[in-house]
Amino acid sequence: MALLMILITCFMAILATSQPCQTPEDFVAVTSPGHIMIGGLFAIHEKMLSSEDESRRPQIQKCVGFEVSAFLQTLAMIHSIEMINNSTLLSGVKLGYEIYDTCTEVTAAMAATLRFLSKFNCSRETVEFQCDYSNYMPRVKAVIGAGYSEITMAVSRMLNLQLIPQVSYESTAEILSDKIRFPSFLRTVPSDFYQTKAMAHLIQKSGWNWIGIITTDDDYGRLALDTFAIQAAANNVCIAFKEVFPAFLSDNTIEVRINQTLEKIIAEAQVNVIVVFLRRFHVFNLFNKAIERNIHKIWIASDNWSTATKIITIPNVKKLGKVVGFTFRRGNISSFHAFLQTLHTYPNDNNKPLREYAILFSDCEHVKDSDLSQCISNRSQGALTYKVKEDVKRNFFMRNDFLWHYTEPGLIHSIQLAVFALGYAIRDLCQARDCQNPNAFQPWELLDVLKNVTFTDGGNSFHFDAHGDLNIGYDVVLWKEINGHMTIAKMAEYDLQNDVFIIPNQEAKNEFRNLKQTLSKCSKECSPGEMKKTTRSQHICCYECVSCPENHYSNQTDMDHCVLCNNETHWAPVRSAMCLEKEVEYLNWNDSLALLLVALSLLGIIFVLAIGIIFTRNLNTPVVKSSGGLVVCYVILLCHFLNFASTGFFIGEPQDFTCKTRQTLFGVSFTLCISCILMKSLKILLAFSFDPNLQNFLKCLYKPIPIIFTCTGIQVIICILWLIFAAPTVEENVSLPRVIILECEEGSTLAFGTMLGYIAILAFICFIFAFKGRKLPENYNEAKFITFGMLIYFIAWITFIPVYATTFGKYLPAVEIIVILISNYGILCCTFFPKCYVILCKQETNTKSAFLELIYSYSSHSAGNLAMSHASLDSISSNITTTHPSPRGNSAAWQKSKDLQVQPFAQTCRDNGTKVSKTFPRKRISSI
Repeated sequence: MALLMILITCFMAILATSQPCQTPEDFVAVTSPGHIMIGGLFAIHEKMLSSEDESRRPQIQKCVGFEVSAFLQTLAMIHSIEMINNSTLLSGVKLGYEIYDTCTEVTAAMAATLRFLSKFNCSRETVEFQCDYSNYMPRVKAVIGAGYSEITMAVSRMLNLQLIPQVSYESTAEILSDKIRFPSFLRTVPSDFYQTKAMAHLIQKSGWNWIGIITTDDDYGRLALDTFAIQAAANNVCIAFKEVFPAFLSDNTIEVRINQTLEKIIAEAQVNVIVVFLRRFHVFNLFNKAIERNIHKIWIASDNWSTATKIITIPNVKKLGKVVGFTFRRGNISSFHAFLQTLHTYPNDNNKPLREYAILFSDCEHVKDSDLSQCISNRSQGALTYKVKEDVKRNFFMRNDFLWHYTEPGLIHSIQLAVFALGYAIRDLCQARDCQNPNAFQPWELLDVLKNVTFTDGGNSFHFDAHGDLNIGYDVVLWKEINGHMTIAKMAEYDLQNDVFIIPNQEAKNEFRNLKQTLSKCSKECSPGEMKKTTRSQHICCYECVSCPENHYSNQTDMDHCVLCNNETHWAPVRSAMCLEKEVEYLNWNDSLALLLVALSLLGIIFVLAIGIIFTRNLNTPVVKSSGGLVVCYVILLCHFLNFASTGFFIGEPQDFTCKTRQTLFGVSFTLCISCILMKSLKILLAFSFDPNLQNFLKCLYKPIPIIFTCTGIQVIICILWLIFAAPTVEENVSLPRVIILECEEGSTLAFGTMLGYIAILAFICFIFAFKGRKLPENYNEAKFITFGMLIYFIAWITFIPVYATTFGKYLPAVEIIVILISNYGILCCTFFPKCYVILCKQETNTKSAFLELIYSYSSHSAGNLAMSHASLDSISSNITTTHPSPRGNSAAWQKSKDLQVQPFAQTCRDNGTKVSKTFPRKRISSI
């Protein structure tokens, strides 16, 4: 008996395919009368039959491949219209509908659109040409559909002629937001602009940047590809490959393209994430082939197929990997569930899809639920004629949960919103009109109201934006296996206004975390301290990781460039993930070089004190008197003491006081020292000069106290002007890469150079005078040692200039300390050490008699060379005291000169037979 029923069913289906489309009524899938007619377009069948053997004729082809999901969408529109009719929204006004099957083909949709445009209440199905359709009354007031964007665009361009409102429940192509090209189009779903943006954001957030994309060769697929490519680039995501499938299943090359795409996926081993913008039947075939090849990836599903039960129930679909999809925001569809429960009571006289479903369901009754949809699709032989009049009412409704299982909540809710939007707009339009009269308003009037209508569903308010879109956001879903069955679990919500994912619970967060464990990158991730170096010019995602150079850092993974540290305060070593604060350095008291220099300075101070003590204890000796007396010696020693002490101001943390003090203290004290030595050199030269002209000049020049005060005063003025106009200050030298050098900025290089140059000029004059007197008596010859001291000074400071100019860092003050110590030690040693040596080691020569004997010997030796200078010699003996014993027994002559202010001292010397009389000034000799 069961076999007989199956045969009857198959025979009835064959009858259905054998009937051609003879009248327009045969073309209608579902119809119901009403005061206001609403058109509907649904892809109830997945393709049209085409025969290559037969010549093509301009006729509507047969459709095959019954789609349960599209059938449910048709039922959703019917249910939503009946909800309005059964409510008080449109009091006394009934909505009717005409629903057509597009068979996923533009040609079928265009044929249905011609029916919509035909003149209302006309016996002949004609579309009149008019220049002005303002008063034209078409068959329907509005159209709901279609699903696919390519079909929707073609339909919309025809409906634009009469400005018939078209509300789509699934078409998401971004171009449809263009109100210039599609002025009568609206939709209850977001644009693909937001979907592609959300996808790119999800991919970027998951750490993937090397992905593939598969789309269809139609307006929807190409636009989605272009939009996604832009969004991906904005999120630094690269597309490794782009594969395009034929748009329609009837294309014979689709199998070849699927195989080529799978080969590409296998070849791109680093691509583990693939974005799929395909129709359901494309995905169904693709996944079946991919399962055979054991391809395991993460698939990003578009809203077109992310919740398609037909695909979810593919055997072993879990082997494909993980599927993360975007679907339209869900709403309350509990009433639709109740509608499905009572579907068996619904009349099917004017519902040909319902009758076909009943036949096919009965034929596949023996199949388990997981294969039922495929069985229905495979056995479907339905055609547009629907001539079967047999009422099949067997037990297929006993498995009524099958339809609910195939329901896509987001899509059903979108259809409800489309119907409710029209219902509320009609209500607003009919408040002042009798809408029981089909001619109460024109479609273009309804369009104006529809664009601004606010409608509700489930307590939520909705309205279209300026582009005619309803931006309600997306749900992010994940395919999960529970108890051996694949189910759809909601992971997050996408807020398209703020471009953020709202993750509802910890479980969803864990799912996101698990997704990130899958790598889909062209190159290894660059760790902090590294930056990317692109290796392929066409892809920024393929790169090498190179270390950040010095003073640069990267504190995140995969940074394009290393960030430069603030060179003034921070630095970073090579391959650094952070900047380090520069250490502040200066010549510290704990530094070994500083300690050595301090020790040398202290040693110099000790020498100064020791020399002062020695000279004090030998105050009345000729050596001390010949040094200019105790006062001059103390002044010079004080200057040396201050010079040694000034080096302490170069060590330690620089302060404004120390910066200003160290140079001025050294400059003034050293100038005073050189001035005193200059006077000593001048005095010596004056004492032993036998040239009358030079002696007169030196007498006029020799003014000790004024000259010392003048020379030192000039330096004081230089230093005061320096401190007033460009005083030295503390400065942070940040030119070094790792440290900050705290140093004294001299303020004015000109003032600093002027101070040193002035000292050099005095030293040079001193050197000239000392050089003139270098041949004085050996044991008391200060001039020779002063000459050496000045030479040491010049060598030290000439060497200092290039060293100081090329030295940088914390040891720069040490350079100046060293040159100060060298010049100070050189002058101190050359000036006082020989005298100390005589005082301590040659005491027999440190007597008055020995001193006068040396003077006598030197004078006798010089007399022969100055025979012609007798007149000048008469003034020499004025300062020889009578208390001095006469050399070699001539005590009487020396005693005689005691009471004389200027007493000539006669000495007869013979040099080459010449007798010369010589006199010595007392003051000059006593000063020597």
